[in-house]
Amino acid sequence: MESKRWVWQDHFDHPASWAQDVPPLSLPAMLAATAARDGAKPLIDFYGRHYSYAECLDGARRFACGLIALGVEPGDRVGLYLPNVPHYIAAYYGAMMAGAIAVNFSPLYTVEELVHQANDSGIRLLVTLSARPLFGNALAVLDQCTFVERLVVGSVAGALPAGKALFYRLFKQRASDTPVPHDPRVLRFSSLLANDGALPLPTIDPERDLALLQYTGGTTGRPKGAMLTHQNLSANARQVNMIDPWKGQDDRILGVLPFFHVFANTAVLNRTVVNGGEIVMLPRFDAKQALAAIQRTRVTSVPGVPTMFQALLDSPDLARTDMRSIRCCISGGAPLPLPLKDAFEAAVGARLVEGYGLTESSGVVSANPYGAPGKAGSIGQPIPGTRVKLLNRDDPSRDAPRGEPGEIAVAGPQIMRGYWNNPAADAEVFAGDYLRTGDVGTIDADGYLRVVDRIKDMITVGGFKVFPSQVEEVLYRHPAVREALVIGIPDSYSGERPKAFVTLQADAPADLDGAALLAWLNPQLGKHERVAAVEIRDMLPKTLVGKLSRKELVAEERAKAGRG
Repeated sequence: MESKRWVWQDHFDHPASWAQDVPPLSLPAMLAATAARDGAKPLIDFYGRHYSYAECLDGARRFACGLIALGVEPGDRVGLYLPNVPHYIAAYYGAMMAGAIAVNFSPLYTVEELVHQANDSGIRLLVTLSARPLFGNALAVLDQCTFVERLVVGSVAGALPAGKALFYRLFKQRASDTPVPHDPRVLRFSSLLANDGALPLPTIDPERDLALLQYTGGTTGRPKGAMLTHQNLSANARQVNMIDPWKGQDDRILGVLPFFHVFANTAVLNRTVVNGGEIVMLPRFDAKQALAAIQRTRVTSVPGVPTMFQALLDSPDLARTDMRSIRCCISGGAPLPLPLKDAFEAAVGARLVEGYGLTESSGVVSANPYGAPGKAGSIGQPIPGTRVKLLNRDDPSRDAPRGEPGEIAVAGPQIMRGYWNNPAADAEVFAGDYLRTGDVGTIDADGYLRVVDRIKDMITVGGFKVFPSQVEEVLYRHPAVREALVIGIPDSYSGERPKAFVTLQADAPADLDGAALLAWLNPQLGKHERVAAVEIRDMLPKTLVGKLSRKELVAEERAKAGRG
């Protein structure tokens, strides 16, 4: 399918040529360039408090100097265990200015998951908030991890407008925050900013130096750290900005997708910095708060996952919200149901377009045009500079037969260097210069991609990936469980939900049922990992060699959903 590259150049429906040059650029240099051009413009609106580009650049420099004073050196890893708060901007760009590699940690992780990722990445320092349960979990990481030397702890109140900060301190802080202990290993975020930002900063090679370890995973084993260089991330931000027909115009994006997720990291944070826009930042998604922010700030674009758009559509506040400022909404992270797309566009009056990407591609591979019809049900055309071909599903060393579906493989400046300390995984995921996605798709004559099946067993819950093996690992800790399989089942709200199937040991209690196992299992899982049901069976399907097999269970559940 390499021969089809001409299609995207001749029939490219985005407002830019497919062939684009994205010269090497570090993320700190990207922020500095916009601050030099638009220093007084706001980058952040946090509940009405504005932070200009000049202020954000200064905060990042001070944070970088604070890290250097602590002994952080180029190549060291700095963990970010944060929701969407202004602290994230300073810590993210500041860590990179110090030559360190940022490592995102999901606030949805259990302590066990946090500890594994902290040890795997070898972070020296973890940045978090005093809010519950973040700080308590971070303290557990500090106590249990070999490499973690310090916690840096920020306060939400310090980032709010004066009136709201006072209200927070008087009425919410006692209930929401954990007291910070007197521990030399625990530092206040403000203490890292208490300098003039004048220390010499290391030189960054955008194409060689890593900027971010973004953890992802597969159907077996633990999540893997995708090594993303400065050029990977800055190129993808520029590629996404190229396809925006309104770039350079008034730009206010709703920043409620979590920055720790690669979709938001590129499509909300870095893309907005490239364009000199403003992020209307919310720490978590709540439909009522999101609609209020849209009304208050006159947001122009809303990126999200399908469950978010469904929640906005279901909210009684939608009818009372003026949505006319919105030019386009972008859906990613999970398949977008066509009925949801049609209903949302009818209710809001703005186009809802679907895109596609992976952690390993810095976030974005393809998208439907924002200002043109595109093709409903597709994941759009490859964004500028991105090559796509289809591989033979049985032999990925060969291309798929012409006209037949194949495994989608992508190449471009946004593709990761590889997995952190995992050459075996690299050998499996790369086919020459191309990254194997694990998704089976088609390419039509206009260069539009469609995903028709998934090779990987991972489950997508509202845009978050759930790895069946990790849930199965917890199930196997129960003394009565003999075998366990977890699959994704259709869910009208989240797209998918995990469901567990188990067989029991011969001496299992006679009264043990699926509901009891469910009540035991879910409290041990992250919120997005919690299963919809546990079904006990006499036996589970197996392959000819005796390996447990998911595909029969998947077929059963799909048949049930179809009958439903």
